[in-house]
Amino acid sequence: MAKKDKSAKAPTPDEVEAIFSDVDETGHTNASKARKERTRRRARKAAVEVDPLSGDDPSGSNVGKTMTRAAVVVLIVLLVAVVVSQVACGLVRRAGTAQLAEHVDAASVNTALRNGVEWGDGFTQFPEDYTVLEANEKSGTIEVSVVDTSSKNELECLAGSQIQAAALSVNALLNPNINQVIYHVDVHVDDNGDIQQSSLFGFLKPTGTMKRFATFVWTKSTGVNGGFNFNCMITDLDATASENLREKVTLPTNILDAVIGDSAATTEAASTAEAVTAEAATEAAAE
Repeated sequence: MAKKDKSAKAPTPDEVEAIFSDVDETGHTNASKARKERTRRRARKAAVEVDPLSGDDPSGSNVGKTMTRAAVVVLIVLLVAVVVSQVACGLVRRAGTAQLAEHVDAASVNTALRNGVEWGDGFTQFPEDYTVLEANEKSGTIEVSVVDTSSKNELECLAGSQIQAAALSVNALLNPNINQVIYHVDVHVDDNGDIQQSSLFGFLKPTGTMKRFATFVWTKSTGVNGGFNFNCMITDLDATASENLREKVTLPTNILDAVIGDSAATTEAASTAEAVTAEAATEAAAE
């Protein structure tokens, strides 16, 4: 059995300090921080406590804070870029919108149909396929033809076309030299007469037979007080389109019966209840 060497002595505090002169309290080699810690210990001050739940890196690294600041800066830059892009697009669009109330010719009407016109609190777009048939301030008439490939039935086509025709017509009729706007709407139909739509996000156009769906005729007359009176007439709706529109806007009677109940059954039940009540009252009076 080996004997314990009693001559070996434990290192003095100064020797231990010299050994770990380049190691801080976290175990990392950091001479500058180690010197600060030795100075603090010599001054009998508490050493820096390491909190395991703290977000600070005990080694003194600030990579996390740097990454956070960089991410915030990137998000702010993206937000500013989006806002600036929206404002710029709005300004460019307004600058490129035709002012039909000031000037009407083939070029201005083409621009209006291509870029849209102001209507309500935004812009109204028109179908991609369109033709300017007439745009003349001398005759006071604008006549255009569009092909609707986005509507799936007659009701959608009529509703959307009415908004488009109103937007274009009112913008143009505010021009003192324009008195009439004619807006033709054509659609593609299949062998069964159903309206065809574009597919694949509008890249594939319908190939069915093209037919005239409706024509919106807007006219303007001057009132006694100098103001304008606008009139709209819808023509060219055939019997098939009219019947399909009627079916779309008319609720089936069975749905109404389910909601409000059968009126005949309700009336009969009410009459029976009144008869029973009257008979009960008569018997009570006799007693």
